[in-house]
Amino acid sequence: MAKELLKMNQITKTFPGVKALDNVNFSVEEGEIHALVGENGAGKSTLMNVLSGIYPYGTYEGDIIYNGEVCKFQKIKDSEEKGIVIIHQELALVPQMSIGENMFLGNERGKKNAINWNETYGEADKYLKMVGLSESSRVLVKDIGTGKQQLVEIAKALAKHAKLLILDEPTSSLNETDSKALLDLMLEFKKQGMTMIIITHKLNEVVYVADKITVVRDGSTVETLDCHTMEISEDRIIRGMVGREITNRFPKREAIDKGEINMEVKDWTVYHPVYTERKVVDNVNLNVRKGEVVGIYGLMGAGRTELAMSIFGKSYGSSISGVLKINGKEVDLKNPRAAIDEKLAYVTEDRKGNGLVLSNSIKVNTSLANMKGVSERGIIDADKEYNVAEEYRDKLNTKTPSVEQNVGNLSGGNQQKVLLAKWMYTDPDILILDEPTRGIDVGAKYEIYCIINDLVRAGKSVIMISSELPEVLGMSDRIYIMNEGKFVGEMKADEATQEKIMSCILQSGRGK
Repeated sequence: MAKELLKMNQITKTFPGVKALDNVNFSVEEGEIHALVGENGAGKSTLMNVLSGIYPYGTYEGDIIYNGEVCKFQKIKDSEEKGIVIIHQELALVPQMSIGENMFLGNERGKKNAINWNETYGEADKYLKMVGLSESSRVLVKDIGTGKQQLVEIAKALAKHAKLLILDEPTSSLNETDSKALLDLMLEFKKQGMTMIIITHKLNEVVYVADKITVVRDGSTVETLDCHTMEISEDRIIRGMVGREITNRFPKREAIDKGEINMEVKDWTVYHPVYTERKVVDNVNLNVRKGEVVGIYGLMGAGRTELAMSIFGKSYGSSISGVLKINGKEVDLKNPRAAIDEKLAYVTEDRKGNGLVLSNSIKVNTSLANMKGVSERGIIDADKEYNVAEEYRDKLNTKTPSVEQNVGNLSGGNQQKVLLAKWMYTDPDILILDEPTRGIDVGAKYEIYCIINDLVRAGKSVIMISSELPEVLGMSDRIYIMNEGKFVGEMKADEATQEKIMSCILQSGRGK
């Protein structure tokens, strides 16, 4: 019988107005991969923040017993000294520093206030090799892709001599190929005796790697499933997470006649803002009709976000050329304000970095893109601002005790709803949704899909960028396939399959 490495007993954690964890019990055996799943706001990340000392002893009730010892961590350094290392969803790397510098930041190699750079880079290269990265540790982090940055984070954890590795949404920013490689690396580490806890909303990944699955709902432990003694399916996990069966992941949309073309892009070309000789969008043509959801699918680095941001008031890129028409009229949108005035909205993939002000309230964030709507003669009407936020809170079913709550205190799914509310309040005719369900659970995804259906039913046009093929196929009327800055295919959704789309991308790559 395997040794119990970790036991968390009756953990209770309260924030102002919210009980995030309510007598949670959680245990992990040595050498297993244990998945922690639940809807957004269920308490998964909060539990791991308690374990790692981010929420210090005394700010919660209950006991942490690790390796047979009661632990009272006051800071993250305390848990790391015991070999408990957490890798957060948002990568904590400094882009302008080298891989080696990042790996030992706060854990420097050397003595007497002098860093030993030979030891630093020598050690870093050793750990990079362990995670399968061939890059030199002297390369700057900004010069490697997201998938490789995730591997750097894991190498950084190994350099801290991790015995229990916690991975919070490790594949949320990765394409399918990089995700599979990371999961296989976890299985390899397991063979070497490492213990891991993984938090992810991608249930196919849970089924692929987990030995056990603990389900958390509304701050309480619901059940722990043993993947070696039970037949585990994604539907079985969902039932535990949401407390009911979800028979259809994508809500049905009633057939409506598509209206005229609402937006058209012709011969659209964009160059990189820094490396100005590098073309990131290459002669793209697209259109979207009223009442239509158009999907854009492509692998990481295909140029989807660059395309979207360049259309939205030239907020990305240099030497942008081509024609943009809205409602048949050619427009030159020089900045985001001009785009908003033309009834165009862009919901960014980076809700925490570019979409929301986390230190401000739901109320403030909701009206952020349409301050004119809640002000008169430059003075904000606080009552109107509050009422608008309340209206969208009810409309989108945002779970929060008050619209005065800071957005940073909300779960990912509820933050996404606030971001949608912010742009819906501008009353756009065309919405570009960039990864609208990234990092959120299956229940919140379904609610956002329903919101998208409501928008097109009202005659709005939606362009949806997604890295999840089932989502693109399940929600789109028409799909553009993008690879290396170009559109390499276009299909009606009812004719498209995963195989056809991937074949389109692979064939376009071979043709170079």
